[in-house]
Amino acid sequence: MATGSATARGQGQARRAANSKTVAAAARAGFVARGVIYVLIGVLSLRIAFFGGGEQADRGGAIAEIAQKPFGTVLLWLLGIALAGMSLWRLSEAAFGQAGPDGDKPGKRAMAAGRFVFYGFVSYSVLSYAAGDKGSGSGSSDKNSQDVTAKALDWPGGQWIVGIAGAAVTAAGLWIAVRALLRKFEKHLKMAEMSPKTRQVVTFLGVFGGTARGIVFATAGGFAISAAVQHEPGKAKGMDDTLRTFADTPAGPWLLTAIAIGLIAFGVFSWANARWRKI
Repeated sequence: MATGSATARGQGQARRAANSKTVAAAARAGFVARGVIYVLIGVLSLRIAFFGGGEQADRGGAIAEIAQKPFGTVLLWLLGIALAGMSLWRLSEAAFGQAGPDGDKPGKRAMAAGRFVFYGFVSYSVLSYAAGDKGSGSGSSDKNSQDVTAKALDWPGGQWIVGIAGAAVTAAGLWIAVRALLRKFEKHLKMAEMSPKTRQVVTFLGVFGGTARGIVFATAGGFAISAAVQHEPGKAKGMDDTLRTFADTPAGPWLLTAIAIGLIAFGVFSWANARWRKI
């Protein structure tokens, strides 16, 4: 009994540490940073839709855009630290479970671990760029995707590996879009603390923004599958080329415009998460 009580107390202390004000503040800062990146990607996409141009509509383009502003280096340091906060929060979720009644499920912990790795990498790339490594963080997502695809295709069973990876990205994009359409995000937000008008706005941003984000991921995954089937690394596309592809459809720049506005909406929705997310 004594051992069981000590274990329970230890788990309770660990969970309280994971849900501390410091981790909560780190998570909220991370949502702000994520919002900044998506808003900038959306703005860069709008420029491409209406004016063409050579800006990168991806994370690298967003970092380069910030770097050009007054106090850009300081802003990048703040952005990188905030993203590290997001990574820390996801690590705490992987270790101790998420907020909510089903937060201890192994699947949710595994997803949190994956997000910890992802945001840790993004934070590292932004901080490296701020520290002077201009080749870090701002590289083209298209070139990176094609380089990685080319290497993978040279492995034994490379076509299968790339194809499965592309299918996974496509499935993840569809999952993101469907969850947004079904408004699954509402259970993670303190909806009762919002005014009726604010709830309507946040719900719209979550549905529209999440759907647009999911479409971009699913489309990028489709290009990876094409690269695997045709054994052509050049068919793989990063976010920038994926977004530009929307402008090449019969809908012209208007489809890219809709997606771009959706990404901006997701950025603003991330800021709403910074305020009302259950952590």
